[in-house]
Amino acid sequence: MSKRVVGFVGYRGMVGSVLIDRMRREADFDDIEPVFLSTSQVGQAGPILGNQPTVLADAYDLQTLKKLDIIVTCQGSDYTQKVHSKLRQAGWQGYWIDASSELRMKDSSVLLLDPVNREQIGNALSSEVRDLIGANCTVSTMLMGLAGLFKHDLVEWVQPDSYQAVSGAGAAYVKELLQQMQVLGVATGEMLDDPAASLADIDKQAAKTLTS
Repeated sequence: MSKRVVGFVGYRGMVGSVLIDRMRREADFDDIEPVFLSTSQVGQAGPILGNQPTVLADAYDLQTLKKLDIIVTCQGSDYTQKVHSKLRQAGWQGYWIDASSELRMKDSSVLLLDPVNREQIGNALSSEVRDLIGANCTVSTMLMGLAGLFKHDLVEWVQPDSYQAVSGAGAAYVKELLQQMQVLGVATGEMLDDPAASLADIDKQAAKTLTS
């Protein structure tokens, strides 16, 4: 049996890099034929799997994408908006696995949160659903902790509220946050080193720096 050809888009970001690292440790790449794609570094070297180098393909090239059995994208909603519908309209029938929120509410999608909704995932696949979408990360973590309580009727209902973590915005914004923290550290450094400095004064200086 031939291996499935699986494309990975956005593998260098926070979500993608964690995914690739986990797949390496689990030896998942032994069971598939991976293709790495990029929106900005086409033709450059991709990750090395074992001793095998890879070259980045064009993530916007529909002809390349149509050859893939599965596409795993951690690139974000902008990429999904630009590519997904065009690829489907071009007749592609593969599996689209997406970490972004763009397709979460679509009738043609199923949310992936195995083992919480394993039955729903199975039913969707049997109904030829091909868009498999990751749920919100913080809500997913909460539901994994509560799933057993629901299963045993120990919780009647729950109303979750989720606020977007900076990690969901991408690596560039995480770096920006760390740079902002660095600026605040410099601005309040002397006061932080002074045991006599009051927290109110430190907060005032931090706020002044933030709004300057």
